[in-house]
Amino acid sequence: MNPSELVLVGILGLCVGSFLNVCIYRLPRHESLVRPPSRCPNCGRQLSWFDNIPLLSWLILRGRCRRCQEPIAIRYPIVELTTGVLWVSIAAVTPPGALLASRLVLVTALIVLFMIDLEHQILPNVITVPGIVVGFLFSLIAPPGPVASILGIVAGAGILYAIAAGYFLIRGEEGMGMGDVKMLAMLGAFLGWRAVLLTLVLSSFAGAAVGLLLMAFSRGTMRYALPFGTFLAMGALIAMLSGESLLAWYLGFYQ
Repeated sequence: MNPSELVLVGILGLCVGSFLNVCIYRLPRHESLVRPPSRCPNCGRQLSWFDNIPLLSWLILRGRCRRCQEPIAIRYPIVELTTGVLWVSIAAVTPPGALLASRLVLVTALIVLFMIDLEHQILPNVITVPGIVVGFLFSLIAPPGPVASILGIVAGAGILYAIAAGYFLIRGEEGMGMGDVKMLAMLGAFLGWRAVLLTLVLSSFAGAAVGLLLMAFSRGTMRYALPFGTFLAMGALIAMLSGESLLAWYLGFYQ
């Protein structure tokens, strides 16, 4: 894409990010995404259109509601900016077409899942379950192809389910939610079995590193409830953009 097209993609990404903030706030609360219109979470005032411009409105209002002057969470501009930057980054390295559309849909879903899991430690079925279907449908017209997609779904769900079931049998308690299983199945549908295995490896290493840091600084135990979906999202983003290069680098040690 040329620079002007990337600018348009970035603006569209900012607008999508604004809607993602609605999803992140309302989905865990089981609220409608369309009614009522956007409002201040503190005083309930409905936002005017000029107070709802992605990124700019938060900066102009200096991060406070126009009416009650209560702070507006920094999460809102961060999500908008992150969505815009990721959309531009993906569009810059992906040719226009079905693959680009697939990647943009996936990264958009990952942003919502990342933020909701980070705050609430849940991964809404309304995203992951339809995401499996959407990912497979994209595979019919774009990489990784339907066979790799189906194998990715089976591998993603099967591996995590086996780990969760084994942990339950050994410890007698749940160590991983089914939301993680469904999320990895969704990633397998979009990315295929090779990338989903890489995602699992990357996210496991990242989760283990963060867990060890938490233990070291808080003098805790291994019983930390880490939001594994956040690590899956980060691992999937790396696998999507650099997966083939990482796999080629790793396999090069055995040649």
